Amino acid sequence: MPELPEVEVIRRELAPLICGKSFAEPVLFYERAIRYPRPKEFSRRLPGRCIVELGRKGKYLFFELDRGLLLGHLRMTGKLLYCAPGAALDNPTAPEKDLRVKLPFAEGGALYFYDMRKFGGFWLLEDLEECRAAGLSLPGPDIWEELDESTFVAMLQGRPRARIKPLLLDQHFAAGMGNIYTDESLFRSGIHPCRRVQTLTEEESALLYRTIRDVLAAGIACGGTTTRDYRDARGAEGSFQNFLTVYGRKGEPCTHCSRPIERIVVAGRGTHFCPHCQK
Repeated sequence: MPELPEVEVIRRELAPLICGKSFAEPVLFYERAIRYPRPKEFSRRLPGRCIVELGRKGKYLFFELDRGLLLGHLRMTGKLLYCAPGAALDNPTAPEKDLRVKLPFAEGGALYFYDMRKFGGFWLLEDLEECRAAGLSLPGPDIWEELDESTFVAMLQGRPRARIKPLLLDQHFAAGMGNIYTDESLFRSGIHPCRRVQTLTEEESALLYRTIRDVLAAGIACGGTTTRDYRDARGAEGSFQNFLTVYGRKGEPCTHCSRPIERIVVAGRGTHFCPHCQK
């Protein structure tokens, strides 16, 4: 699943290409990819609306329009690819049968949304007050854009009985973290994924915040992590998978102590860690 770095990479790539452009009539190959409003209403409302700014909150893309707001979420296997005016979409990474939505622009060019597992989609809102009517629960504060160290530590202290990995994955606690970057951050902080927050010292909590920032920054700088499906807005793979220390490395030697990395299930999620370095 694309996590915060992957969505941020896509946002940075798309923003200079599409801001200032107006949507033409969308082409819906899979109507259920339109989560709100109903597909026919979505197709009626969207044309003519201009993208003023492209933002991000957690794993959501926020298309700020001159009238309203378009939200997009890639979920597990979504790809959002840009095709320039007059160009042919070069997309060797997703078959045509996985094309769910085409969002053309009045000025030419289009966004193509591919999604093999059909979990991703779009919401067109007149304002954020419409979220409840849309059945959409927005995430908590963005862990990259909206939280400083002291706020993060205070938030942790407010959830003393929570286990640290499930808490970091809770998008209503703080938005953006997923399995990959959580496992990497906990390993590099020396914190076991099952530890209760109340067992963390203030210094450990502060170290965890700084480590999360470093890991997310590295992921963004590498263009994201491609372990299977993720591609950026041009269809290219990320490279952070080449620098993973625990995620996906079950049985391989730990980069710190050379003992084998183990995999357990925490809150229903596969979790990679070093039992020697993360006690």
